[in-house]
Amino acid sequence: MSSLAFLVTELQSLASETRRKHPDVREAAEKSLAILRSSPEQATVNLASDGPQSDDLLRPVFMGCATRNAKVVAISLGSLTRLIALKAVPMSAVPGIINTMNDCISQGVDIQLRILQTLTSLITNFPAIHGPLLGDALLLCFKLQESRIAVVSSTAAATLRQLVMFIVDKVVDEDRREELDPKSQEEIILPDGTSKSLGPSARDAFAIFEDLCLLANSEKPHFLKLDYLHKTLALELIESVLANYHDLFHKHVELLLLLHHHSCPLLLKALSDRPSFPLTLRCTRVVFLLLKQFSLELKTETEVFLMLLIKIIGGDSDTSTGPHSTDPTGPRPQWMRVLAMEIMRGLCSDSELMRNVYNRYDSNQPGSKVFYSLITALNRLVTERPALLGVGSQMMGIGVTQVIGESPSAYDVTGVAGMVATAASATVSGVVGMMGPEAGLSLQGSAMKLQCIDQLDKADAPAIPEAYIYLLAVQCLVSLCEGFVTYTAPVYNSIMIQKPRVAGEAVIRAPRALELATLPPDDSVTKQLRTVHDMVQDGWPALLAALSFIISTNLSDELFVDVLASYQAVINVSGMLGLTTPRDAFFTSLAKFAVPSRVVSSFESYTEPATPRTAASLTDGLGLTAPTHPPGLSERNMACLKVFIASALFLAGSLGQGWSGVLESLQNADYVLTFKGTKSVAGKRTTSGSSAPPLRAAASSGALASGAGSSASQPTRHPLLSDLDADSVLGAIQRLFDASKNLDDPAFQEFVSALCKLSSEMVGMQTEAISAVTETTEDTPQNTLSATTPTDAAHRRRVSGIHLPRTLRSGDFGITKLGGVALLNVHRLIYRSPDVAWDTVTNHLLSVLRLSAAPSGIRIQAARTLDDILVIIPRNLTSPGELQAQVQRRVIDVLAKQVIADTSEAFSLSSTSAEIRRMGLETLHQILLASGHTLVVGWETIFEMLTSVCRPVSSLDVAGGATSPSSAGTPRTRPPPLGYVSEKSYTANVKIAFSSLTLVCDSLSLLSPEHLRLCISTLGQFGRQADTNIALTAAESLLWGVSDSIQAKRKDAEQEPVYSSLWMFLLLEVLGLCTDARQEVRVGAIQTLFRSVQLYGATLSMETWNECIWKVTFPLLESITIAMRHNATTARTSLGEPSVDAGQAWNESKVLALQSIGSIFSEFLTSKIMRLESFSKVWDVFVNHIQDAVLFDHRTISAPALWCLEKAVKASGDAEAELKPKVSEAWNRVWQACDEIGNAVLRRGGSQLAESGLKPFTQESLVAFVDVIRSTRAVSRSLDAIEWPLDRLSRLTAILKGVLTYQNSPDYRPDIDALTPVQTVVIDTISDIDLSATGVPSLVLKDLSEYTTLPFVAAFDVHLPDSSSSKPRKRITYIGLCKKCMPMLVDLFLQFKEKAEIYADGTLEVVISAYSIPIKMKYECPAPSKYGNDAPLWKTSTTSFLRIVKECGSQIKAIGTEIPDDRVEGIWHQVIDVFRGAILADCSATESFPLDVQEAEENFDLALIASLEIDVVPHLGDARVPDYLIMHFAKVLHQGSKLVDFSEPDHGQSQIPTPTASPGRKSNKAAEKDRQYDIGTTEAGRVFPRERFSYWCFDLLYLICSDISSDQEPSRRRVAALSLPSLLSRCRMTLIGYIADEALRGHLPFPRVREEELIYVLRKLLEMKLWPGVLWAAFSESPSKYCVKLPPIPTETSPSDLIGHAIKRSSKAHLFHFYDVLCEIAATPRKTPTAWTSTPKPKAINGHGDEGEREAVRELDARGLARECLRDIGKEMGVEH
Repeated sequence: MSSLAFLVTELQSLASETRRKHPDVREAAEKSLAILRSSPEQATVNLASDGPQSDDLLRPVFMGCATRNAKVVAISLGSLTRLIALKAVPMSAVPGIINTMNDCISQGVDIQLRILQTLTSLITNFPAIHGPLLGDALLLCFKLQESRIAVVSSTAAATLRQLVMFIVDKVVDEDRREELDPKSQEEIILPDGTSKSLGPSARDAFAIFEDLCLLANSEKPHFLKLDYLHKTLALELIESVLANYHDLFHKHVELLLLLHHHSCPLLLKALSDRPSFPLTLRCTRVVFLLLKQFSLELKTETEVFLMLLIKIIGGDSDTSTGPHSTDPTGPRPQWMRVLAMEIMRGLCSDSELMRNVYNRYDSNQPGSKVFYSLITALNRLVTERPALLGVGSQMMGIGVTQVIGESPSAYDVTGVAGMVATAASATVSGVVGMMGPEAGLSLQGSAMKLQCIDQLDKADAPAIPEAYIYLLAVQCLVSLCEGFVTYTAPVYNSIMIQKPRVAGEAVIRAPRALELATLPPDDSVTKQLRTVHDMVQDGWPALLAALSFIISTNLSDELFVDVLASYQAVINVSGMLGLTTPRDAFFTSLAKFAVPSRVVSSFESYTEPATPRTAASLTDGLGLTAPTHPPGLSERNMACLKVFIASALFLAGSLGQGWSGVLESLQNADYVLTFKGTKSVAGKRTTSGSSAPPLRAAASSGALASGAGSSASQPTRHPLLSDLDADSVLGAIQRLFDASKNLDDPAFQEFVSALCKLSSEMVGMQTEAISAVTETTEDTPQNTLSATTPTDAAHRRRVSGIHLPRTLRSGDFGITKLGGVALLNVHRLIYRSPDVAWDTVTNHLLSVLRLSAAPSGIRIQAARTLDDILVIIPRNLTSPGELQAQVQRRVIDVLAKQVIADTSEAFSLSSTSAEIRRMGLETLHQILLASGHTLVVGWETIFEMLTSVCRPVSSLDVAGGATSPSSAGTPRTRPPPLGYVSEKSYTANVKIAFSSLTLVCDSLSLLSPEHLRLCISTLGQFGRQADTNIALTAAESLLWGVSDSIQAKRKDAEQEPVYSSLWMFLLLEVLGLCTDARQEVRVGAIQTLFRSVQLYGATLSMETWNECIWKVTFPLLESITIAMRHNATTARTSLGEPSVDAGQAWNESKVLALQSIGSIFSEFLTSKIMRLESFSKVWDVFVNHIQDAVLFDHRTISAPALWCLEKAVKASGDAEAELKPKVSEAWNRVWQACDEIGNAVLRRGGSQLAESGLKPFTQESLVAFVDVIRSTRAVSRSLDAIEWPLDRLSRLTAILKGVLTYQNSPDYRPDIDALTPVQTVVIDTISDIDLSATGVPSLVLKDLSEYTTLPFVAAFDVHLPDSSSSKPRKRITYIGLCKKCMPMLVDLFLQFKEKAEIYADGTLEVVISAYSIPIKMKYECPAPSKYGNDAPLWKTSTTSFLRIVKECGSQIKAIGTEIPDDRVEGIWHQVIDVFRGAILADCSATESFPLDVQEAEENFDLALIASLEIDVVPHLGDARVPDYLIMHFAKVLHQGSKLVDFSEPDHGQSQIPTPTASPGRKSNKAAEKDRQYDIGTTEAGRVFPRERFSYWCFDLLYLICSDISSDQEPSRRRVAALSLPSLLSRCRMTLIGYIADEALRGHLPFPRVREEELIYVLRKLLEMKLWPGVLWAAFSESPSKYCVKLPPIPTETSPSDLIGHAIKRSSKAHLFHFYDVLCEIAATPRKTPTAWTSTPKPKAINGHGDEGEREAVRELDARGLARECLRDIGKEMGVEH
């Protein structure tokens, strides 16, 4: 709804209300409504322009106000307000309106409030109201303000304030206008008598403000028509004007004159009179505005006001400070001091104002020193009632004890802090409460909810907390300090850090202090900085006193943070402006609160409780017992420490000499924070574990002591109170030291010097005699340990608390931090002058580590720190050139002072010194590891350091021992050799030094010849040290590397002589190690020696080779041999027996030497050695050494020595043609040695070994010996292209046989499944023989035949020499050799079967004889294999034998007469003998075999029968074969065919009769004897095994006697004639035996074997057909003679004889021979034996028969067969047709 609508509503209400009582008012209102309704917009415009209708619209309003009816008046005033808001009132009506409101002023409260509302709207909507009219309007407000009705009075006062502000605001608008109407300006008289033309608004403002000042001073106003106005209202209006329009006052001189002449005197008078709270309150508020806004214009008044306020603050009763002063009636009340302090707090927060105050009143000498007075007053104020402020329970630390005898006064802060800290350490909740809840400052408990100066509604002073004024004082001090830093810090930052830099200039991160003298003096910034500088310089003592007191009181967290921040601000400002004295003073004060000295010293009395504290011991914490909590820093101590660190970090670049105090405090803090870790683990810092208990105690006690000021309930804490754990603080300390890298060189030098000074003091304090520090390190330049006198150091430690014996630590804070700082500033140490930091740091650390009186832990710490620095420097050195050499020299020289001990000092006599040396050596190792390849200087120093740890050890004291250049040189000035001792420090140092030496050897290319010579000597020294691994590595690896490096440099022709000499020097050094007492070292040296020669031998000159042979190689062998034999005679164990281990070690060393020499000869024999002029002598000496080693050294050396010789011999085979004479000489010399060794083998092979005392040969050495022979033969044959002569081959085979049958070796191998190495090599040697020469095949065949018999004639058991048991441990069987040789014999025979010599010289007999042994033994032969499944020896022998027999007969026949008859007889004799052994061998073992195995065995023997039938029988009838052999052959078959044996005598094998023992032809009596019947028996008889094989023999016997083949008839006839008697005898034995036994047995059946045998014999007799006349010839005197051609039948004989001759010449003569027996059988009355047998059956004619049926089975019986035989006899006689 619009204002016009509201107006219409108001008029309607007015008309309605006056309808009855005031009709005229109603009519006027209705008329006004009509005007408005007709044209609302036009009506308002007309009214504003004082049109004709304005009276009509205003008339109802005026008439209504005149009715005196409250309701009507209220509506009328409302309507008037609407009209004024619509600006529908003409200016001419304003006076009437004001008069109308004046008339209504006496109405009720509602009317009065309406008037104020209307009046406000009128003046604000009509800015043109000025002068008296404005005064009349304001008068209405002043009148209503005097109302007793509070609402009216307060509303009027507010309206007045609003209108006055509006009036002054019009002045501002008036000033904005560019031009004023001159007619509107009016000249007025100013207070100083001058005049000035002012505009209407300015005149109004001037008049009103002047009247307000006059009224406030009880004077009559000039403008306002008032007689009296409350001073409080006047002052409030004055304050409002000044507060809102102070800028206007600066522009209008007339207004400033009012302040000079009216306001200031008024205020001075009011403040000097008797205090009245309302008036004084408002006066002080106005004074604050004057001081705040007009201090420059009111310079004198400002000084007066400030001094007045300072005196009020100080409680001074002398108030005669100005012309308006009066005598007071008494001291000023507390609230007045509070008001003054509240004003001062506001002033102090304006830093610019305070700087201006200082410039105006303090900087000039005649001035009143306002600022200084203020600081002093504040200091005096805060310290006037310390008991009220209490004591900060945390500031003195926790866990501390009150010192006995100390009686602190009530105002002694330290004493009170001590008592409170002692009580707090008990952790009892009520103890701190006994101090009183009032004690302390906090915003919650000490401040007012509404500050006193804002309580304008109070007529009397409100209740003010006692501590409020002190809170204000604290806030004033805090504001002053903040003012310093808020101005200085940005300026400092812009000047020192963010200033423009030239190209290449580094960013300044740690700037130095400002030098004000270098800044532009006329610059405003310079002037302001100078002001701050002077303010701090003048006020810091009082400021420090106040702050140090306040921070120790019981402050809340908020206030504590503010005070701590003030500390930080003053410190930072002092540092930024170069004020060293206040800076150091504040640092010192803050350090005492950060690390209280009592906390540090309390560690002496603290002991950890044995059991946990319980609630039952509440009184223990009241100072009666030692504190239960460990001494530590409280939370606030930690906060102070945090600020301390932050300030030091900020001012790091400008601290200079102040670093000493800072570092000392940081050391104490580090000590306290790490105390628990130090006590729990010696020498180990555990910050997390050590700081937790103190912080827990701090949290509990702090919460109790803080009271209402505790911040525990706050969700977040101030940053200064966060991160206060030990880890965070220690991290901050570390960051401070890390910031050292940001310092410039001078600042860094000061910092390092201070750190070294602190360390020196601590080390000196912890040394029993400080004087020893100076004495020990006098020769050290810039010795830091003597920088502080003992008295000063002790005093400083007592102040800090670190002087008690229990606090001696194994580590030093200064050294620790010095190391860290040095590592952070590595580039500074490298690229800056040594004076900056290098000399200071290294000299200090060296002086500490060489100080024998210092604690070992600190010395080691210093060494470790120094080593860390020395290690990192070379790694960061990137600039080559002169700087690189200088830095490397500095590093190595410093390290040498640590490593190389002077034996004249005590430095080298303790374990700590040894450990320091070890650390130095480790450092050297790390330097070489990381930067060794970049070293350009210092190598001689490095080798000196390395050799300083070596102990000279005498070489092995043996005659002829090799010596090295280093061991043969001049003796060193060192302690006498101690031998190989295992001292821990010595061993450790040697190991580390050797690791460094290893790294040096990795950089050999950097070394000059002189340095290489030093390196070789150093390696030789390490090769003689007690540590075997080190000595071994030096000898084997490193010297080899040096050799390689030297040889690489020999390629330069100019340097070749130098390095060749150096290489020989190295070889001689290595040679000296080759006879070291330790095997490993010897081995390594030998390997290095010969590897070097072998690798570079091709590049050596002949002169160098000659030196290597005669000065190195042979001396090495001689020295080792001498040492070895010396050791064998002298080295004894505790039992007096030779030391086996030592001897074995020497043996192994010689073995290695021999192997290496062999490799050298093998590689360089033809290219170098054979070309030496002294080769013959060299070779002879060489072979002699080998022969000596084989014959006289230990058996383990023989084989390597022979291998060495073998390599040399093989190498000689590659010689060029021009060297062939030397090669021939060489291999002949070797054969001579082999012959000598072969004699030794033959001699030692028998029982003479024990008697000779010579050592047996091992199998390995025998193999090597044979290999040498083979190599010699290979060289000989390749050189001469012919085989050795037969005599030398015979000697060779004799030696080989001796080797093969050598029985005294200790190292035999199993020889059943495979050949032993000796057997293998012997066989290979035999196989290599060229068999083309005459006599050689026979030689080889005979030897192989002999080898075949070894399992049966030469097997033996091996007994260990030291075995007391007679039980053999191993058996040499030669079975594998036998298995190898048997096939070889066959192959060789087949190869040479056509050569008559092998038959003529008896070789074949020897071969066949060799096979006979296993064949005869058969199942008694040794097992053919242990783990395999080889064929039995007899089977292998049988197979091989049959292969030879197969070729034998035909070859003998083919060669013919070239073979003597006796050799033919001998061959067949051996053949038949082998068959006899095979047929008649004992086979009873097969009875236990499974049937299938038995069958397989019989089947195998079938080959024997087949071979006899095919290969023997056809050739056996040769004329050169004696009769007795054929007859014996038949007897063998006769014996082999037996099935049952009844005789008692042994039916084993019978020997072949000699020709002289042959019975010749059987006599007739003998034949008749065969016809006699034996006495029968009923026994079953012994059945021979292998029944089938017996039948096969029987078959063969029938076969050779039968006429079944027409080839070779004479030979077959002869065999048949000589064999027939055996066959007849065999048949008669069966037939006669049956007849004799049948008579006794009756119906008792015969055994199956006998029945089948009878049937078999009868059947064979029936089927058999003889050669005609063979039977006759068989029984003649000369069967061989008559077998082919019979003599004629004599005619003179009787018929019976004639018939007999005819019958014997018949093909069935054998049946006639058994005629009588056949008759007996045929006439047998009982049932004769029967048997089923198969007979051929013809095919079926019809073709339907079974194709598989080829034979018919029929039953035969003995009687029937006998009868058929008789029928054949009849047929032969012609009886039957």
